[in-house]
Amino acid sequence: MKYGNLILEKKEYVFLKRLLNVSGYYKDENTKESLKKLSTEMTVARICDNDEMPDDVIRFNSVVTVKSVTWENQFQLVIPTERDIVANKISILAPMGAAVMGYAQGDSVIWKFPNGSKELLITSVNQAEKPIDIDVLL
Repeated sequence: MKYGNLILEKKEYVFLKRLLNVSGYYKDENTKESLKKLSTEMTVARICDNDEMPDDVIRFNSVVTVKSVTWENQFQLVIPTERDIVANKISILAPMGAAVMGYAQGDSVIWKFPNGSKELLITSVNQAEKPIDIDVLL
């Protein structure tokens, strides 16, 4: 891991903690495991102010490219209400979203998906021109 631990922006961290607190009702075991792993990783995350966030760290609205041995996928990491599979907008509460939040370009993550564990390499991270308006959500 490039920075040693997850790196999360302070307001996004608070919002994500709230989301995780109300998301414990998922019936899907893979989703439950993914969110539990993210929650555990957040306990040792480095929390930063917005102006201290490295540009290569995945956060809300980042456009991310991940690669496994057999496929490559690009998506935007979004809040749950903005998810749209057709537009490649993945919710933070989806296993793929939870797998990469707070990681950086060049990091590898091993995550359990419905069809088994896969190692993913984060090959690019691009920040959205318009970041999430977290003040409205809090």
